[in-house]
Amino acid sequence: MSGGICVSHTTAWAPGLVTPDDWKQWARGGKEIARTNDAPKLEYTDPLFRRRLSQISRMTIQVVHDELEKSNCGRTIRQVFVSCRGELAREFSVSKMLIEDKAVLPASFSLSVFNTPIALATLAFALHGGYTVMFPSKGNFRGAFAGACAPVLSGSEEQIMLVYADELPVEEYSGLRTENCVPFAFAALISAEPGTGISLTDMEDVPQEPATFLKQIILKDTSF
Repeated sequence: MSGGICVSHTTAWAPGLVTPDDWKQWARGGKEIARTNDAPKLEYTDPLFRRRLSQISRMTIQVVHDELEKSNCGRTIRQVFVSCRGELAREFSVSKMLIEDKAVLPASFSLSVFNTPIALATLAFALHGGYTVMFPSKGNFRGAFAGACAPVLSGSEEQIMLVYADELPVEEYSGLRTENCVPFAFAALISAEPGTGISLTDMEDVPQEPATFLKQIILKDTSF
């Protein structure tokens, strides 16, 4: 990595983890994320807007909301959204509909695409900095993180908002090694050094698992 980057103002949401102490206990191995479909209520959004949102979209909107509040980064910041599974439940529903009904409802399809969560977040908060979405090859978070940092490292952006989210797999996928696929989301500011937060100078130090990355950030960042 040429130069360094700073990860700061991290926010997170997951079923069963409510307080900062809960998250710190999770990072140390003392608590687990609940394997449920629980999701943020999003009471600050319009009822019609949130009525049909999935778990991953609700979690994404929540951490973006908290990031905007915590960092005061403004509505023009660019976002980079990373997910290993995307709108998995909706994609399964669409596939099932195709098999059983030989047709797909337009609304169902439009809410199943990979960029749905971050697109909904930009709508919810009138963000106009644009966004990029990344699917980590073979689930390798490090590769996606490197791509997210590229605009900062190249100097084209002073900072970006990194957003990660994955939801609980549907029960029909339970036989496909989904035991470690817990639902959670987090957001953080990525900026050039120097700055407040956690400094990274070697991309090889970034874990391949997003949960491991978040645990490291929580344990190092005293402001979490």
